[in-house]
This record gives sequence, structure tokens and C-alpha cells, in this order.
Amino acid sequence: MEFKISREFLSEIEQLISENKSQELLLLLEDIHFADIAEIMEELDDYGAAYIFNTLDSEKTAEILLELDDEVREKILHNLSPKEIAEELDELSTDDAADIIAELPQHKKEQVISELEDVEHAKDIVDLLRYDEDTAGGLMGKELVKVNENWNVLTCVKEMRLQAENVSRVHSIYVVDDEERLKGRLSLKDLLTTSTKTPISEVYIKKVDYVKVDTKDVEVARIMQKYDLEAIPVIDELGRLVGRITIDDIIDVIKEEADKDYQLAAGISQDVEADDSVLELTKARLPWLVLALFGGFISVHVLGIFEPIMKLHPELFFFTPLIAAMAGNVGVQSSAIIVQGLANNTIIGPIVERLLKELSLSLLNGVILSAILLLGSYFLLGYEIHVGYTVAIALLSVIIMASLIGTFIPIILNKYGVDPALATGPFITTSNDILGILTYFTIAKIILGI
Repeated sequence: MEFKISREFLSEIEQLISENKSQELLLLLEDIHFADIAEIMEELDDYGAAYIFNTLDSEKTAEILLELDDEVREKILHNLSPKEIAEELDELSTDDAADIIAELPQHKKEQVISELEDVEHAKDIVDLLRYDEDTAGGLMGKELVKVNENWNVLTCVKEMRLQAENVSRVHSIYVVDDEERLKGRLSLKDLLTTSTKTPISEVYIKKVDYVKVDTKDVEVARIMQKYDLEAIPVIDELGRLVGRITIDDIIDVIKEEADKDYQLAAGISQDVEADDSVLELTKARLPWLVLALFGGFISVHVLGIFEPIMKLHPELFFFTPLIAAMAGNVGVQSSAIIVQGLANNTIIGPIVERLLKELSLSLLNGVILSAILLLGSYFLLGYEIHVGYTVAIALLSVIIMASLIGTFIPIILNKYGVDPALATGPFITTSNDILGILTYFTIAKIILGI
């Protein structure tokens, strides 16, 4: 059952902190998961969060650090000495420890690393800090179980027991050669059912999925999702096994990418959160709002061009919001499907084929919606039939146009290395609004002969 923080529970914790009852606080938090404790700390003031952190042992606080909001974690780390931070990091896996060290100021990084007691642990962390955080090298951890292809089964079992002491969860057993190059993986079932004298080279599976240290994190996520992998090995430029990436790291990547795409689709150009400063939020939102404003100026200018026809047929003006809204909605729907397909790598075949499919779909939807509009304008709104025909034909044209633009733009952006999620935001909505209004009045002018 998921833990829920209540106001009464928070009040009880605040009371214990104010009365300095650390032992009672320990008992209260004893059976609560570290992720839930992190959530509790984020609800408290700085003093309360620091009090809880200092009360708990480092085995638990190390895990809590990983779950804390960036701002809270920064405050906690700021008040800890390099030695105290090192004690926390000694409890963490190399990838998690590297992530925390990467957030520290440069001078403090060096001090913390020098305070780490386990020299091998420190070397692994330093090695991980060399890689960009959005690559496989920046995601991977050094903890894994590997065996040499020249060993026999008995030797493998002995070595695996020693290695597994430093690995919290053994997802796979990797096989390497004398140069540490990845050769394959070993099935635990085969290991258990094979004679202890059998060479590993006779039983290991040569086919193994892997990524390189410079593979982008989103590509790693795609590969692991496609092949349902719980972990994937990472090799360097020479093919040597240097680490592994587990599913919990990939879930974070998927979440971050989804948050980023959602913000782009909403017209937010930077990675921000609700509790960021007003200035940061303004910098993230303002550029696209300015774009939308200029788009509005262009729409007003387009309407001004067609002022004569609106004077003769003022009823056309009342359909303008409808046409603009349908253009924007259809464009967003089309682009959202394409962006999703690009993200999942399911968009295959030539662009022309995709555009023809979208054309057929938009034609069917357009005919249905235009028929409803024609009947509604005549029977419900009481407009003359020629006005209904004009608006219906314009709507059909606008739907087809917006659908094709919504399909074409994301594919082109993706081709040139621009995040296609941009095409589901104000960019596509604003452009389709303008083109929709222009198309609407152009068709009206042609049909009504003005």
C-alpha cells in the first residue's frame, strides 16, 4: 500500500523535532521507505529536513539523497563537510554517487573524492565523471558480475560469489576475454545444469545486446524498451566491458524526456519546474508567447486584407474562430501521432506514403465535419445555403492542409536533428491558425465571386 503523508503526521514529526526527541523520531520513521522520507523532508522547512537527515544513519540517508528534490538536496549537501558527503557516497552505487558528486562545486568535488575510503570505488566514480550525463557512459554503473571465457564452471561460481558481494541485484552474467572485451552472456540455468569442469566457452550465449559509452540516453531507453531488457552492458571504443545500465536508470530517462516533450508541446523552451523562480519561468515561457503574439498580428493583418468581403458577408466573420480552432486542433492531433511514432521509432517507409495516409484520414474526417457544419449552419443557425457551402468547403480544405502540415513538419524537424516535439506546441498551432484563416477567406472570395 502506497504511503500517504497527512497533515496530522507532518504535525507529529514537527512536534518531535521542536522538542528534540530524536529517538522517538527514529522509531516513527523506522519502517518508512527512504523515498517517502525524502517526500516528508521536502514538506518541512530547512531546519526540519536537516534534523531528520542528521538523525538517520548514513545507510538510509544515502538513499534519501537520491530521492530528494534538487533544491533540497543542494541545501543538505551545502551543510555537510566533504568527509560527511564521502561517508554518504560510500553507501551508494558508483552511478548514483557520480550523479551526486557532479552537482557539487569543482573544489568540493575534489575534496569529497579524496575523502572516499574505498579506493576502487573512488576510481570508478572518477571514471564515470568523464562521460556526458546524457550518454550511456553517464548512466552506467560499474557494479556487475563478469566471468572469463577461459574459466570453467567451478571457477566461475567462485568468482561470481566474490563479485556479487558488491552488486545489489544480479541481472546478468557477462562473459569477457582476456582483454576484457565483451563476448556474450551466461545463463544461470546453464551454469547450474552443466558439469563444474566444463569450460565457459562451450556454454555461454554469444548473442548479447549492448550499447557504447557514447550512445545517447534516449537511444539506450529505446533499445531496452524494444527488447524488454532489465539491464544492458556498456562497452568502450575497444569493445571492452566497462559497465551496465539498469532499468531504474532508464525509467528516469524516460520520465525526463516525457517531461521535456510535454513542456515543449506546451510552449515552454527550457526545463523548468513549478517551484522555480518567477524569472526562470518567465524565460522559459515568454519566447513562445511572443511568437504567438506575432502570429496574432499576422492573423489580424490577414483579416484586414479580406475586410471588403466581410463587409458584404459579415456572417463569414463569425465562423473565423471555428476555422482557426479546427486548423490548430487537427494540426496538433496529426503532429502528436507523428512525434509519438518518431519517439518510439515506429515511423517507417517513405514520407510520401505517410502523407498519403494522412491525406486519406483528413479527407474522411473533413467530409464528415464539413457535412455537420453545413447542416448546422443552415438548420440551426439559419444562414443561407451558399454561406454554408462556402464555410464547409473551406473547413474541408483547412483540415486537409493542417493535417499535412502536422505530419510533414515533425518529420522534417527530426530529419535535421531538431526535437520534433516542438511541432506539437504553439509553433504548429499558430502557423495553422494563420494559414487556416488565409485559406478560409481565399476560398470564400473565390466561391462568392467577390
